[in-house]
Amino acid sequence: MKIDEITISRAIIESFTREFLDNLEVDAAIAGAGPSGMTAAYYLAKQGVKTVIFEKNLRVGGGMPGGGMMFNRIVVQEEGKRILDEFEVRTTKYQKGYYVADSLETVATICSRTIKAGVKIFNLISVEDVMIDESDRINGLVLNWTATSMAKLHVDPLSIRSKVVIDATGHDAEICRIVVKKLGPKLRTKTGEVIGEKSMLADAGEKALVKNTKEAYPGLVVTGMAANAVFGSPRMGAIFGGMFLSGKKAAEVSLGLLKKA
Repeated sequence: MKIDEITISRAIIESFTREFLDNLEVDAAIAGAGPSGMTAAYYLAKQGVKTVIFEKNLRVGGGMPGGGMMFNRIVVQEEGKRILDEFEVRTTKYQKGYYVADSLETVATICSRTIKAGVKIFNLISVEDVMIDESDRINGLVLNWTATSMAKLHVDPLSIRSKVVIDATGHDAEICRIVVKKLGPKLRTKTGEVIGEKSMLADAGEKALVKNTKEAYPGLVVTGMAANAVFGSPRMGAIFGGMFLSGKKAAEVSLGLLKKA
């Protein structure tokens, strides 16, 4: 068979466009394909929820591929290991309560399982604003190519509608910061704003991560390091169990909101 260059181009453009059009209206839209974002998406899709993730970077995984200081290993505690077991990510017991996983295997496996569960992941797309309804409830995302943002080009964005939005953008808590900038200090924090994460205290940070995973604004759930940044809790470094647990809880909180929608 002769390979035709234009057929290759058509295949890419048509298949991508079909998927993008199919995801203009979804049940759950997630900003950020890091560990918590993909975990949340996986558990939502397993419940039949139409879920899409928009990742601004070329690769998925957030800070997980780099492990700790570019040693591509991550640590999880017993509770986090159970989630990795479900994904069939291999772990090695280091000592009681501490398990080590290859960060690249973890990212690749979770990404694959999440996509196979029915989640659509679009990389190289940034969220530059949120959509709101008449009551100021968030009901979608405003998107543009990451390259457009990086080049500072004045190109109008496109929008997608979603019944619930999850901020899984990590330390920067980008969606929550957009809310504060555009709608005012109305987050469900002590100040109404993004408080900002504290310095490292792994034990407290891991515990706070799950506690802080909740609806931060009507229609907006926050998960992963974005949750600790929003509510002002410590960071925890290269232990990732809390990230997976936070993602799972974000899915549970979102399911509850979807039932009310």
